[in-house]
Amino acid sequence: MKVRTKVWIDDDHDNVIFGSGRLRMLEAIDRFGSMNRAAKELNMSYRALWGRIKSTEERLGAKVLITRPGRGKGHGSVVAPAGKKFLENYKLLEDRIIKLADQEFEKIFSGVQGASIANIHPSR
Repeated sequence: MKVRTKVWIDDDHDNVIFGSGRLRMLEAIDRFGSMNRAAKELNMSYRALWGRIKSTEERLGAKVLITRPGRGKGHGSVVAPAGKKFLENYKLLEDRIIKLADQEFEKIFSGVQGASIANIHPSR
């Protein structure tokens, strides 16, 4: 058995600001330098990707992406410094929460596998 933990950040109105999906979007944009290529890589429409990025920026009150429209050299998209810092902080938070959840799961459910659920009492 194992515990599964998912971390995301909402605003005060329960609107998603950031989570694993937006993390994958920004990492793909950073990797490809293109929102269009990132959207294709993630099997989503450009419009859906752009909408999620814009809503994240609005809810954060900061630009997470720098876009340079046009064709040729110097066009494309890159993760802004504020976006890179947010990615770094999110990954740190997620890592710590997952480690804590794993530790607590192990404490509470150690020796449970194969045991009767009715006989399980968490130690406190």
